[in-house]
Amino acid sequence: MAGIKLTKNELKKQKDSLKRYKRYLPTLMLKKQQLQMVIRQVEAKERSVSLEKENLQTRIESWIALFGESWEWQDHLFIERIITTQGNIAGVDIPVFSDVVFGYKEYDLFQTPLWIDKALEVIKDLLRLDAEIEVLKEQIRLLDTELRITTQRVNLFEKVKIPEAKNAIRKIQIYLGDQQTAAVVRGKIAKNNMVKVAQQ
Repeated sequence: MAGIKLTKNELKKQKDSLKRYKRYLPTLMLKKQQLQMVIRQVEAKERSVSLEKENLQTRIESWIALFGESWEWQDHLFIERIITTQGNIAGVDIPVFSDVVFGYKEYDLFQTPLWIDKALEVIKDLLRLDAEIEVLKEQIRLLDTELRITTQRVNLFEKVKIPEAKNAIRKIQIYLGDQQTAAVVRGKIAKNNMVKVAQQ
């Protein structure tokens, strides 16, 4: 703001800027509130899915010891891809979890324990929940980043741009007012001088 010109054009420019800042600020504040609300919702969803995963792990604890047998499930079940769609919240593109596509490698039914089929189903459920949790964490990360940027903009407008514009307008108005008063005074002095000269 150090380089403001003390002119009517600069006054108009500063008034236009102030009007623009005041028009954008409520939109930014609304976006900030919306992002905060959505982040809380996504965090609640992540806690819910994490709890679901913990409950599933608790339910299988009674037979999880069977995994101690020498059978590598990773050789027979793997994630091919995680299916997500694109969502948009307050102008932020985020991934939305849809499903997980699993790949399978055949195994010999006669050479493997009976519990393998059930174990693979449970592992699929756990991997699906893990994938959903990761997608939710990515949503939170993206939304947090946008919230930080939006908060910086709100602060910039509230604490810097609007006060600067108001201060510039005040300074220009004072200067122009002083110039106008000085012109009026000079005019009166000149008129008085002309009257004196005419009287002589």
